[in-house]
Amino acid sequence: MKLSVLDRSRTREGGTHAAALRETVAFARQAEELGYHRFWVSEHHSVPGVAGSAPTVLAAAVAAATSRIRVGTGGVMLPNHQPLVVAEQFGVLEALHPGRIDMGLGRSVGFTGGVRRALGHGKDDADRFGEQVRLLLGYLDGTQREHPGVHAYPAEGAPVPAFLLATGAGADLAAELGLPLVIGAVRGEAAMLEAIGRYRDGFVPSARCPAPYVVVSATVAVAETAEAAERLLVPEAWSAAWSRTHGVFPPLRPAGEVLTRTMTGRERTFFDEARQGHLAGTPRDVARKLDALVARTGADEILVTTSTYDRAEMLASYRLLAESVLAAAR
Repeated sequence: MKLSVLDRSRTREGGTHAAALRETVAFARQAEELGYHRFWVSEHHSVPGVAGSAPTVLAAAVAAATSRIRVGTGGVMLPNHQPLVVAEQFGVLEALHPGRIDMGLGRSVGFTGGVRRALGHGKDDADRFGEQVRLLLGYLDGTQREHPGVHAYPAEGAPVPAFLLATGAGADLAAELGLPLVIGAVRGEAAMLEAIGRYRDGFVPSARCPAPYVVVSATVAVAETAEAAERLLVPEAWSAAWSRTHGVFPPLRPAGEVLTRTMTGRERTFFDEARQGHLAGTPRDVARKLDALVARTGADEILVTTSTYDRAEMLASYRLLAESVLAAAR
């Protein structure tokens, strides 16, 4: 089983965005030592609880600090950018770190109207995602004709693998273009399984990807006891509940503080919902749950994300997961 990491550079109450970014780079070194396959970073704009706003810049720092692990984005939100610039950025990354760079692409736009206006893009730009992906791929393989004479040096001809992040309809685009699919159960597992099925049924082999390749994203929390593992999920669940009731995704707070606070009815509902559907438990329990997830989805790879207030506990979770799954595989 291939296990990879998605880290969103989460900020913590009392900490700074700069500290969160440095922690991501340090975490990447540890993930490499533990044997994880990839280390991806994300793109979020004007979010107090997330420091990762420039994924290609952060990926460059991660790649420079490591030597073996693949490094990429989960993902660059293409509607926010010009395909030429994105191609050039990944071309530079590949030139500096050959054979280690992944290009994960998503279709989300800014979270609020203000962010979208600041980025110079609107919700409608997401509707052009397929067109943008095709143009970007054309820059990489030198086949784009929309802008004659324009070349995305040093990206042209560079072997940068492209991955498409999807929650539903994006799976059809990944199949049509012959790209690996990255998908999670954001809309429930039934919807995810249905999208994966459509992807495999409609997949068109390409030079980039000769056969369907599915990366399933999942939140995973591992500890010595099931209770401790469930507690790891509390800070992120509270941030999600707060964002749904206040419109702002805040820094992570300690689990003990969250569990003792008085919540409104709506906050409690969203908080409880946010703790559902994840893989949490002891190393043996989570290894069994991962095996079952792979069996249900046919996943070729699992992209693990774990956010919690205590970084030592977060790193211990990844270590226990590696020891129970990756070490056993070796």
